[in-house]
Amino acid sequence: MVCGDGSLTYGVGAMAFWDGLWRGRASQFDSGSAATNTIELTRRHNTVSLGKQGANTGSLRVNLSWRMRTSDFGGKPDQSGLLLRHPLKFFKPEMVQGHTHSMVNVDLDLGCLYELQDGTKGVVQPLGNFFGATNKPPYVECSGDDRFGSASGETVFVNLDHRDEIKRLLVFVYIYDQTPAFDRTHAKVTLYPSNGPRIEIELDERAPEARSCAVVSIENVKGDMIVRREVKFVYGFQAELDRLYGWGLQWGRGYKTKA
Repeated sequence: MVCGDGSLTYGVGAMAFWDGLWRGRASQFDSGSAATNTIELTRRHNTVSLGKQGANTGSLRVNLSWRMRTSDFGGKPDQSGLLLRHPLKFFKPEMVQGHTHSMVNVDLDLGCLYELQDGTKGVVQPLGNFFGATNKPPYVECSGDDRFGSASGETVFVNLDHRDEIKRLLVFVYIYDQTPAFDRTHAKVTLYPSNGPRIEIELDERAPEARSCAVVSIENVKGDMIVRREVKFVYGFQAELDRLYGWGLQWGRGYKTKA
């Protein structure tokens, strides 16, 4: 309807139509989020209780996956969301990357520092072949070494049927070949509990010179396993993470066996 001043107004039917359309879009977003069955740990929402999810028992699978950013392959990153907010960015020249895929060979490794209730401390990681075990101490086991960032990635298993014997765990990621490249990868650690939604932690903070990252801690608090997002990058390796979290282990230079 056109008003006397030339402006437009809508009747009740039109308003109901647009309101219904908006509510429909909102419900799609809500259901889409729920359908993913995922809890994403962020700076603001950084902890989750496995006990409240009914997942204090069984096998907890912790997976690392990564892929190189599209800019490293010469492709143009998806800027659709950016353009909606800043349309003029479309006309800005794209930044030229100073490296190519052939120049970057990233080998991310997944590891886990553990401390048991009896005071036993150690590490589970591919480096040094410290693969651990799930049916005996430390009740933490590394699946192996993925040097190519495949879809399956690397996985650490935690046997939560023995949670009463576990005091705390620290899951970390490090770059074996010493090439700082966290800013060139889309790295993500995902926890798959025995029950309830999976838990995701993105390594999305800018730390171009870092070589290691404490990703997530799991602590036994009065029988409940509390998962906390850490995402703390350091410029050194396991020894520096050890000092940061007070593990007190002795570290030496380690090497991988050739594939």
